[in-house]
Amino acid sequence: MTFKVTTVLFSGSNGVDDGRSNSALKIKKGDITQWFVDGSSDAIVNSANKGLLGGGGADGAIHRAAGLELGEACYRVPEVGPGIRCPTGEARITPGFKLPASRVIHTVGPNYGVDNNPEAALRNAYKNSLSLAKVNNIQYIAFPAISCGLYGYPHEEAATIAISTVKEYAYDFKEVHFVLFTDDIYSVWLKTAKRLLEE
Repeated sequence: MTFKVTTVLFSGSNGVDDGRSNSALKIKKGDITQWFVDGSSDAIVNSANKGLLGGGGADGAIHRAAGLELGEACYRVPEVGPGIRCPTGEARITPGFKLPASRVIHTVGPNYGVDNNPEAALRNAYKNSLSLAKVNNIQYIAFPAISCGLYGYPHEEAATIAISTVKEYAYDFKEVHFVLFTDDIYSVWLKTAKRLLEE
């Protein structure tokens, strides 16, 4: 599968030479299960459920592509409540197994019509995924549109939260990718990225 790619550079270092190079934000239309950069310092983010045992949409596709080992690794993540291995807004990491990317970061986004303060929960899902990637020496990370499927998050609002949060971590990664499966979400993310990164 080929990816449709648009690259948007993060803003520079405001004239300060602190040794940090610019990072790239890439907006792609494609299948996140096929994404990788080098298979050693890269990770995809899975929009998971609280049990981490697979589900529908991107979550199910990632589990199928990774193989049974991913489900076994997720099952070994300790429960923090009955059937809950990852509360909303938090993140956990596993190997990628049969996926091209080396690791999977699992995060749980909010259910827009159910969860209290979905904006804070969605922001935390991105922040905690990025923080977990950073401590695990990930240099390239790819996100889906968290909570924009069955969880019903409005696309423009979700894109604004996602891209503004990623912007805060611009210098912690070589590249941050959004790999989006549908034309409509891809278009919203691209438009939002151009707007936010020009500010």
